Amino acid sequence: MNNIPDAASLLPHEAPMILIDKLINVTELTVHCQVKIDSDCLFFDKENNGVPAWVGIEFMAQTIAVWSGYQAWRQDKPSPIGFLLGSRSYTSECEIYRESQLLDIYAEQVMESEGMAAFLCRIECDGIELAAGQLNAFVPTPEKLEEMLKGKGND
Repeated sequence: MNNIPDAASLLPHEAPMILIDKLINVTELTVHCQVKIDSDCLFFDKENNGVPAWVGIEFMAQTIAVWSGYQAWRQDKPSPIGFLLGSRSYTSECEIYRESQLLDIYAEQVMESEGMAAFLCRIECDGIELAAGQLNAFVPTPEKLEEMLKGKGND
């Protein structure tokens, strides 16, 4: 896909929490990103020479955030802040993503209502599925986000 911004510019994150390396493809309902596992990753475990598979949920969440950022970018808006509400049926076929593996992360929006959305996600390496699950997320409107942040100080 031509003329798409890099993944990092679409995320509302700052280093070192940017875990996704590259946006490969994005449509109105789907996104495909990649990450190469290396020792620079915040969650790299030197003892096991890789990244624990539970980090796959964050790879999926950031892929969804890239999708959301792209949708905002198309409308000349800043990347929104979103919240991972949880995951359903996350399964992993491995315990560690090994150094030098190139992971393909896919997400597809299957439901959206008033900022709440569900995405079917999977992680593959060389076409073999390593992890899959459904992630539920919430992207509040700017007004709702401001209300949420103001409410936090009233406790």
